[in-house]
Amino acid sequence: MSDETASLMGKPGADGRFGEFGGRFVPESLMPACLELEKWFDDAWADPDFRAELDGLLRHYGGRPTPVTECARLSERLGVRVLLKREDLAHTGSHKLNNVVGQALLTKRMGKSRMIAETGAGQHGVASATAAALFGLECTVFMGEVDTQRQELNVFRMELLGAEVRTVTSGSRTLKDAVNEAMREWVASVDTTHYCLGSVMGPHPFPYMVRQLQRVVGDEARAQCSDLLGGAAPDVVVACVGGGSNAAGTFAGFVDTSARLVGVEAAGGAAITNGIPGILHGMHSRLLQDEAGQIEEAESISAGLDYPGLGPEHAHLAATGRAEYSTAADDEVLDAFRLLSHTEGIIPALESAHAVAWVARSAGTEALPAGSTVLVTLSGRGDKDVAQVREIFGRQRDA
Repeated sequence: MSDETASLMGKPGADGRFGEFGGRFVPESLMPACLELEKWFDDAWADPDFRAELDGLLRHYGGRPTPVTECARLSERLGVRVLLKREDLAHTGSHKLNNVVGQALLTKRMGKSRMIAETGAGQHGVASATAAALFGLECTVFMGEVDTQRQELNVFRMELLGAEVRTVTSGSRTLKDAVNEAMREWVASVDTTHYCLGSVMGPHPFPYMVRQLQRVVGDEARAQCSDLLGGAAPDVVVACVGGGSNAAGTFAGFVDTSARLVGVEAAGGAAITNGIPGILHGMHSRLLQDEAGQIEEAESISAGLDYPGLGPEHAHLAATGRAEYSTAADDEVLDAFRLLSHTEGIIPALESAHAVAWVARSAGTEALPAGSTVLVTLSGRGDKDVAQVREIFGRQRDA
């Protein structure tokens, strides 16, 4: 590996930048909170007792380590060896708990009594509500009105866990607007409240902090794949990308190996493919923008990928060429949702189905030659999406 590759996915510079991306673009009133959070997290991450408590909670409460599953029938059908890193089997049904438990511990360590969070598909909101219940913290979750309608089950789960769900009716009424409202609330209540941001986005230290809390996915998967593959890494490692936390956590475990890293965005929200550099939610990254620099709305069948940008570290990985980014269209995602369900008895989240769709489309091509081994991070299970998909399949059948 080159020195440049070896230095990737380390700690960002003092200004919180990964190459040209990242930084801290926040109102003056929030700068002290960001600096305070950076100090608290650095101290905690260097504290063996904090790390041991976090590891213990993820093991005994969260269900870690999650397994890597060999997909025999899907592999036979596609002509490539498919392995799944099963974050769908973690408590609450996705990778989100890894980040939230760490941030909840940090909230307690900072002496704050309340967490707020944004959510799109609802999985981060559910995980936040879960951790708040576990630690006796107040919890408020901001969710766009469109997402509350297509993820009614997760809204109920959050409320059942004791969280207040605030419906956001401004803008596109999706994830971008939920982040806006959460940041406004943080400004107003920063003395008692920690903003538990759900992905590798936002102002420094959030992209770095969330990646570090999610790298357990990649570290586990690397060791598990090494056992399965006789010490080798997979040829290709694939994960879906919205903000990009499951992909960042996965890629961190393989960035210094020979594995190709592939992030799969929603075709209607492809910030790497269609975006240009800009600033949103406190970070400099690649964003969907019009000619006047106004943020354009992302569109995706999956609420969790319905975001007009992605984390700055992903923008940096793309710029350096260490990771490549592709897209999956809604119809491909639905086909992949059905394919994995039929061949392996595993119903994926629509977000994760984007990664499966890339594998299904690429198998046997130059992008994924026959006989290759590919690891897919299955970031969540599809229980939350079944009603939505049933409705879509019903409309297709009746058409």
